[in-house]
Amino acid sequence: MLHPSYMELIDHVNHVNEQMGEPKIDSRYTLVMAVAKRARDLVDGDELMVSDDQDGRPLSLAVKEMDKEKLGIVIEEPVYEEETEDEASEEEALTEAADAEEDADSAEDIEEDAFEDASADAEEIPLS
Repeated sequence: MLHPSYMELIDHVNHVNEQMGEPKIDSRYTLVMAVAKRARDLVDGDELMVSDDQDGRPLSLAVKEMDKEKLGIVIEEPVYEEETEDEASEEEALTEAADAEEDADSAEDIEEDAFEDASADAEEIPLS
């Protein structure tokens, strides 16, 4: 059996979150992602919040920190930027310019094809 269990870790994190005024978590996925992020931070050189008695592996240390209620999980809401009218009109202008360029290329191709067809149908007339 895994010690501490997921439920124990979730309880410890929720206790810390309650003190920080953050919402409680109930998802194992959220917990696993937070532990993995903390382990990466430890690998990158973040300071350890608990004593390192035996196991120095970053993942185990991250779990130990959460078990000792040294860490909580702050869930940030994604920020979506709304498109301004200027950006929308600029995007429309670029799209229209690209469409016009395609139309010009198509017309040029048609003209070249017509010239080639006319040249192929023409008879050679001697110049003497």
